[in-house]
Amino acid sequence: QVQLVESGGGFVQPGGSVNLSCAASGRTLDYYYIGWFRQAPGKEREGLSCIRFSDGYATYEDSAKGRFTISRDKSKNMVYLQMNSLEPEDTAVYFCAAREGPAPAMSPRSYNYWGQGTQVTVSS
Repeated sequence: QVQLVESGGGFVQPGGSVNLSCAASGRTLDYYYIGWFRQAPGKEREGLSCIRFSDGYATYEDSAKGRFTISRDKSKNMVYLQMNSLEPEDTAVYFCAAREGPAPAMSPRSYNYWGQGTQVTVSS
């Protein structure tokens, strides 16, 4: 079992930045990928980025490239998503999730463990 808790969401103005945190516990994460996802009202959950916890190898969806950066701190069992140049269309609940496996994945169906989510609202 892996427990995940997101934090760092809130209100931000267009053009602003937010750094989301995901605290992981329960197992050693060296064999896991941690992913960030979001779900806007009325839309399906979409993958943004994932990171191989053992060495920090990161993968991004096109929607996240250039504006979002995923990172991790092994000593703290934390994964972060730095989001810059935010737009109202980025308003969503953001989730982190974990999967054990040999390859990165962006489909929510590939992930076994989920946090409760944190709301990010981009509005003036």
